Formats: sequence, structure tokens, C-alpha cells
Amino acid sequence: MNLPLPVNNPALFDGVAQWLCRIPHCTILKLEFVQGERGKATLRLPYQDRLVGNSKTGVLHGGVMTALIDTTSALSIFSLLESPEATPTLDLRIDYLRPATPGLDVYCTAECYRLARNIAFTRATAYQEGNPQPVAYSVGTFMRRHPSKGEAA
Repeated sequence: MNLPLPVNNPALFDGVAQWLCRIPHCTILKLEFVQGERGKATLRLPYQDRLVGNSKTGVLHGGVMTALIDTTSALSIFSLLESPEATPTLDLRIDYLRPATPGLDVYCTAECYRLARNIAFTRATAYQEGNPQPVAYSVGTFMRRHPSKGEAA
């Protein structure tokens, strides 16, 4: 049995997880940190009527799903880092597999599966409790911008 490994720098990871959930668009979406382990992170998006993209169906807006997946993917990178650095999104491909069921929260678990010197590679799954079929899959690439000496991360 493989037990999850702790993140490399718990203080950094916890600080980034709290910060991400407090930035304006994440606050508006009410994203919540669920858990982290080495290489992985999970966030929750509570269902909210105001985030619906189609009022006839009650399905969440695709941009909301993108924000959840992008944020979770970025956070997964920080589970592997020893020190702070910027990680802007270079590319994020999302395959939407089904509409999220109205009224249910959406979770996203992302994994940083390769951390190269200048690029981080992620994959993520958005899903809902009680439904084995994912809402979406994604793969992403993020730039690793190492701070210069004397520069804040």
C-alpha cells in the first residue's frame, strides 16, 4: 500500500493554498482547499446559482470550470517546490466530458507529473461525488519563473 507523501515544503504549500483561495476571482468563486500531498492538490467549487452558464439547465459556466482546473493545477506544482517562484500558465487544454450536475459541488484533483527546470507539466480531473464519470480532464504546462537574487517571488 502506497501512502501519500507530504508536500516538500508544508509552510510554502499551505501559504500558497491560502493565498490562492483569497485572490479576487477565487474568492468570488468560493474555491476551497481540500487537501494536498506531494505532487497533488484538490480544491472544491461549491455549487452556486450565480455561477450557472445556462439558466435553463442550471449547468455551471465553462469559465468557472476553467478557473477551478487552472488554479488546482498551479497549486499541485507548489506541492513539489522547496521555495517560492512564479508559475504562470503557458497552456491549458481541457476536455469537457459532461456537464456538471446542477446542485452538486465540483472537485478538482491535479497532479504535477513532471517538474523540469523551466516548465511544470500537470494533469487534472474535475469530478462530482456520486458520479464515476469525470466532468473534465485537462493537461497543462506552466512556466517556472525562478526569482533573481534580491527579487521577491
